[in-house]
Amino acid sequence: MQVICLEEVAFYALIEQVVNRLKEKDTHAKEKWVSDEQAMDLLKIKSKTTLQKLRDEGKIRFSQPQKKVILYDRNSIETYLEKNARETF
Repeated sequence: MQVICLEEVAFYALIEQVVNRLKEKDTHAKEKWVSDEQAMDLLKIKSKTTLQKLRDEGKIRFSQPQKKVILYDRNSIETYLEKNARETF
């Protein structure tokens, strides 16, 4: 087993760097608008047709900033999943 000794200043600098990196990753992971691939991953579906059906039925919110670009609202996907969750016995 190896023991690594750090001065107090170096230890707290290291902790601060780790916290900053975790915050950066968390910021990127929680973008409000997600692509179709990310939406399908969140919903655990593999079919773009199913994603389109959810969109067409108004079950999840979307935005179409350009003709071929459709983005999905992460909050509406999470709400949809929560709404369809079943309680255990």
